[in-house]
Amino acid sequence: MTLPGHIINAAGTLTRLSGAPFAPGVADAMAAADAVSVDMVAFHAYAGAKIAAATGADSGLATAGASAGLLLAAAACLARDDVARMNALPGGRGPTEIVVARSHRNSYDHAARVAGATLVEVGLPDPTAEAGRRDVEPWEVAAALGPETAAVYFTATRATYDLLPAVVDVAHAQGVPVIVDAAAELPPAANLRRFISDGADLVAFSGGKVLGGPAGTGLLAGRRDLIASAALQCLDLDVHPADFAPPAGFIDMARYAGLPRHGVGRSAKLGKHEIAGLLAALDCFLSETDADRHARWLAVCERVAEALDGATIAHAGDTDRIPVVEMAFPDAASARARDADLRARPLPVHLGTDPFRPDVLSINPVCLREADIGSLLAALSD
Repeated sequence: MTLPGHIINAAGTLTRLSGAPFAPGVADAMAAADAVSVDMVAFHAYAGAKIAAATGADSGLATAGASAGLLLAAAACLARDDVARMNALPGGRGPTEIVVARSHRNSYDHAARVAGATLVEVGLPDPTAEAGRRDVEPWEVAAALGPETAAVYFTATRATYDLLPAVVDVAHAQGVPVIVDAAAELPPAANLRRFISDGADLVAFSGGKVLGGPAGTGLLAGRRDLIASAALQCLDLDVHPADFAPPAGFIDMARYAGLPRHGVGRSAKLGKHEIAGLLAALDCFLSETDADRHARWLAVCERVAEALDGATIAHAGDTDRIPVVEMAFPDAASARARDADLRARPLPVHLGTDPFRPDVLSINPVCLREADIGSLLAALSD
């Protein structure tokens, strides 16, 4: 079956290009889920335990993508155990500020603002602006914390990993939780546990990128109380309060004055099919080593690079990264023109671009199916 919008995705696991192919077992798991009805709270609790085991966290929650995970993380930090606050979000009384480094801002932090947070920026991204060497420092985060602070927001990249423990220290010294956006930080598999191990209170991952789960899924891992608050703000709570009895290890109802109404995250619900597919993808990811995953991707890169004059392979020896084929052009204008030409073909070809290297186009192997490679090479040879 050919779907409208059919393309060749050599750009990588971008949501706008439909994410990654399913990992082995995902489609079967989703079909099996379709054969039965389940209590969704119980199924969420089961998924949360699997996520906790994979991440080393106290608890976990399957989410409708990493962005939904960030929305729920922010909502959990804003409301904590306060049921009235849950009902009031994105408004109401209470701490609303989330501290974030200016260099950690991006379009996805809109999710925190949707929950009702006001972002308070600290630091100066001098290296990014090529104006100096210093970015945010832990003391700047500490100085911004106060009675209106609900959380600290931290964007995980290879450039920021080493900063996280110090940020956690200053935040926890004032009783403030830390939310980590780690949406695209797999591989390596060790990152599933890294940010929790470094002290983060909530960490959001995408389920539809390298994990190979359904594109509209994600993982939220972290503190049991905050995960429970996040869950209460996205679950279907159209139930008599006396009949709501979630597993205590997932949501301890003794902590709450009552049962909230449908929460600010209700529109970010997941169905049983997506949860089943996400868990199958997680199991598959954990069953394969970084080295084996890298070898699969590298084999595709080598096939493509051998057919292209002047192409090189980046990260060929880094088993904790995705290898990519790179094509350098004389200038940025030439690269843009070639990229536009490929996207204008009857079967559009999408390559990777980098705003910091505008004269380079790249081929990411993760989303290339076997049937795509011949068409990709034909397009690149025109």
